[in-house]
Amino acid sequence: MFKSFREKFIGDKQFYKNMLFMVIPMILQNLVTNFVSLIDNIMVGQVGTEQMNGVSIVNQFIFVFNITIFGAVAGPSIFGAQFFGKGDHEGQKYTVRYRLIAVSLIIALGAAIFYFFDEPLIDLFISKDDAPERIEATMKYGKEYMLYMLLGLVPFGIGQAYSSVVRECGETRIPMIGSLAAVGVNIFLDYALIFGKFGFPEMGVKGAAIATVAAKFIEALVVIVWTHANPKKNRYIVGVFKGFYIPSDLVRKMLIKGLPLLFNEFLWAAGMSIIAQCYSVRGLDVVAARNISSTMTNLFGAIYIQLGSCIGIVVGAKLGANKLKEARSIDNKLIFFSVAVTVVVAVLILPLANVFPEFYKTTDEIRDLASYMIIVQALAMPLWSYTNACYFTLRSGGRTGITFLFDFGYTFLLMIPLAFILSYFTDLDIRPLWAIVTFSEIIKVIIGYFMVKSDLWINNIIDRKEISAEKSAE
Repeated sequence: MFKSFREKFIGDKQFYKNMLFMVIPMILQNLVTNFVSLIDNIMVGQVGTEQMNGVSIVNQFIFVFNITIFGAVAGPSIFGAQFFGKGDHEGQKYTVRYRLIAVSLIIALGAAIFYFFDEPLIDLFISKDDAPERIEATMKYGKEYMLYMLLGLVPFGIGQAYSSVVRECGETRIPMIGSLAAVGVNIFLDYALIFGKFGFPEMGVKGAAIATVAAKFIEALVVIVWTHANPKKNRYIVGVFKGFYIPSDLVRKMLIKGLPLLFNEFLWAAGMSIIAQCYSVRGLDVVAARNISSTMTNLFGAIYIQLGSCIGIVVGAKLGANKLKEARSIDNKLIFFSVAVTVVVAVLILPLANVFPEFYKTTDEIRDLASYMIIVQALAMPLWSYTNACYFTLRSGGRTGITFLFDFGYTFLLMIPLAFILSYFTDLDIRPLWAIVTFSEIIKVIIGYFMVKSDLWINNIIDRKEISAEKSAE
């Protein structure tokens, strides 16, 4: 029995060596990015609770934008990974063009929404039961932060378009280097501009936004410059801007596969923000505590998220090369490894639950609530790891319609109604409310298990002659 289990779920040394070579730079990149966010969050938290709340609320909307960008590049990334597995660099070039067009449209739309509707959006997360001076201060700091963060939408969107294609080719070190190059500048500018050190003006939350935007530009430039400076390694980039021709059949296929992913990512992120809004009706103390706990768990959550991304890349490449049985075998091992690693991470988080909130200049009540939230999220993290792995498995084979139902359906048909009813129509304390909504993820685990087990995701979506038929028209 153990032998059968080992053969199905545990790989050999070479398997883990190859996988870790790919995923460790991805994890480090995201850990660095999230660590910068953590430092930024702590520094703003040293200024005051209202400043922290204003930044936290705005970051809910930036989160929706960021996830929507991920969704925009996800569809063409499925094709890009399979084109790479097939050795079709021309096909990859078309997906790069598609990504750049898609993210540019989202940047323009996002900037317009955030600029013209900043106050109504922020007001959604402010309980009218709080003191008027707290409400006014939170709105003021939120609007200041939002205005400066608009500038960061451009480098983030374009940078992700480039990073996604670089990663699907197995080159995960360059995005990591980009993050490392940005982290020092971000931390230095955070300290200098928030508190007015080294001759810089004391700018508070505006300084935090400027530091974050500067880091996004640096991170994007490293990846973009490297990509164009190495055309032999990145053959898809040669002539990428010589017109923006994309075969119409491939456009149609990327739209069919990509739009469900785009809407899914947007709606999932919007759904998470709606749930956060439900929590916020319990007061600004809950907003502050949730901000502290989420900052902590997001840092370590980068590990299982990137292990899921690795599943999408590796399994997608195998499917593109028509190695369908090998794709199934690798997927089993990667899912098991992702969950096992996340269990270890969750255990490491638990002792930090009472320590981390002490870094914030806020009340004891907020710190205690944040500690409780961190514990609940740490215990739920293995569940998130499994459903994240299932999501990328389904996505790797282009089953984006099912992926949409798996993610969007669960969020909008279960989590949001549950959070809304418990928040608005009961007097349930925020602690059990938080736990009930968080552990509802168990239902998604069960759904994901049967979807992956069915093998409906095992599919080669680029083995088609009609795509290449239009290449000569360029």
